[in-house]
Amino acid sequence: MKSNSKKNRLNRFKVQGLLVFALVAFAAIIAGCGSSSDSDSGSKIALVAYSTPQTAYEDGIEPGFQGTDEGDGIDFSNSFGASGDQSRAVEAGQKADYVNFALETDVTRLVDAGKVADTWRDNKYKGIVTNSVVSLVVRPGNPEGIESFQDLIDKDVEVVTPNPFTSGGARWNIMAIYGAAINEGASPKEALDSVKAVLAKTPAQPESARVALQAFVGGAGDVLISYENEAIAAQTAGEDVEYVIPDDTILIEQPAAVTIDAAQSAQDFLDYNWTDAGQQIWQEQGYRSVNPALLDKEKFPVPSGLFTIEDFGGWDKVATDFFDEENGSIAKINQELGVEAE
Repeated sequence: MKSNSKKNRLNRFKVQGLLVFALVAFAAIIAGCGSSSDSDSGSKIALVAYSTPQTAYEDGIEPGFQGTDEGDGIDFSNSFGASGDQSRAVEAGQKADYVNFALETDVTRLVDAGKVADTWRDNKYKGIVTNSVVSLVVRPGNPEGIESFQDLIDKDVEVVTPNPFTSGGARWNIMAIYGAAINEGASPKEALDSVKAVLAKTPAQPESARVALQAFVGGAGDVLISYENEAIAAQTAGEDVEYVIPDDTILIEQPAAVTIDAAQSAQDFLDYNWTDAGQQIWQEQGYRSVNPALLDKEKFPVPSGLFTIEDFGGWDKVATDFFDEENGSIAKINQELGVEAE
């Protein structure tokens, strides 16, 4: 009997040991599942954006959101670059929860790829989180007396502007030149001639608006065509530049969206951009508020001849007519000029 009792105790110890091992293993599996991805759980937002708002996000918008109940404990994984390149990267599989690009077409590319819902514009501001205008950044004292896009043609100056086939900012710049000529009475052909005349004074086209700004502050060119907010950011950073807002220029509208598989925290972050607090931070960072009631018109006066991309049929039409890489009018101009992109 003693032998059987000892045997039974050993069996019980074995069973208990197996049960403990199983419970530990199960707990490990559960813990592993719970920590498989910060982004999947919503504690980290993968943000992919065009190059220019990097400082605005990292120094303003992200900390502002993290100070809210919805943003408490949320971290960010950021990627910034040329708008078209960033959009194509997400299309190809780069992780993104929240995207902010320079052009509507860079978002609709992701709609077509099944990455962003086709309802992304169904909100009060039609998906636009910030506005700006195309400006002319000049050397201290504006020694060349640049006041308009026509001055870029009439005066002996070298121009810096990015590559329109990688940079959304470059496309806004080109449509500003084109639209200003139209506003001043030019025919569509004459307006394209104006664009060609400006691009003829652009010896190289950097990949993004931010790289173009860096080239200019580094000494390249006499005039930089750029976002107003980039000019403000350069001054804030201590760069010795000035900028001019032409009377005839284009309203830049910059869209943002969340991806289909993003956690609720990404939507909360997008919504935060449209709050009064979020829009005020954007204005402090040099962007124009999309909320007319909040727009600081003293800091951001409205140009008398301001126009929008809708005046030319919207971005879908403009992307085809002007920027199709084979048949677009701007592609043909660049080919004729032999302008190289950096």
